[in-house]
Amino acid sequence: MVKKTLYFGNPAYLSLRNRQLVIRLPQVETNGMLSDRFKQEAERTFPIEDLGVVILDDKRITITQGLLECLAKNNCALLTCDSTHHPVALMLSMEGNTLLSERSRYQLECSKPLRKQLWQQTVQAKIANQAANLHQLVGAECRNMRVWVGQVRSDDADNLEARAAAYYWKNIFPEFPGFVRGREGLPPNNLLNYGYAILRAIVARSLVATGLLPSLGIHHHNRYNAYCLADDIMEPYRPIIDRVVRTVISRGKPIDELTLEVKRELLAIPTTDVHIAGQTRPLMVAVDQTTTSLYKCYAGQSKSLIYPDL
Repeated sequence: MVKKTLYFGNPAYLSLRNRQLVIRLPQVETNGMLSDRFKQEAERTFPIEDLGVVILDDKRITITQGLLECLAKNNCALLTCDSTHHPVALMLSMEGNTLLSERSRYQLECSKPLRKQLWQQTVQAKIANQAANLHQLVGAECRNMRVWVGQVRSDDADNLEARAAAYYWKNIFPEFPGFVRGREGLPPNNLLNYGYAILRAIVARSLVATGLLPSLGIHHHNRYNAYCLADDIMEPYRPIIDRVVRTVISRGKPIDELTLEVKRELLAIPTTDVHIAGQTRPLMVAVDQTTTSLYKCYAGQSKSLIYPDL
């Protein structure tokens, strides 16, 4: 079942009742002119087991400890946003899989040659998806990128990922001449940042559910980064976010700010259809297939990661 994504961009009281997330609005609760029956009918509820991602984007949101506990136990990723409305924190379960100890041991004992091979496959999938975007979305020349896919060596020793990225970002947004991809860069970097943050949460959630440690990467290594493995695994999925952002741009919507309308399109990322292993699946389900294939590689049951293709 595809989990729901809930976004809260206004003041709200969020609590737990009978394993349901209960939403109450402060403007209703504090209005003495309204009857208790009306206030009760104004409540909305969602079963906790149906939720995959919850995003809090207002400083006046109140959430109870009981709800936080229940969300964590059901492996729901909880994102909180800053004053610029970008996600800045992620809460995940510490017990996402009953076999966590066994599975994390396989991960910890992963050999260096295997990690290099896994990163090689990851970079190949990422460049292939970037090439597909260039060809399908803007009609740009991408023969060079397809050649690079076949030239990626173990651990991407020649750093073809960076070479492909330079060419890709130069061409994927022709509406913005001289576009430079950067977290603090000009739009549409703001849309990309938001989309990638949602993707990162989905991948981290799936890694925890699979019983893997999201902090122990196959390529990314940073003592200050708690989600190195998520940053690795999400790489071939990034072009899917780029595709969503291109769709927003093509509709002529203003992108200087993250409007509610734009956010609504980006919040649909978990349910976006992707092609993986010969089938069409919602992105959130596809990510689960990828993280499961990663565990099988760690456990010696497989040598190939399963990534989406565009």
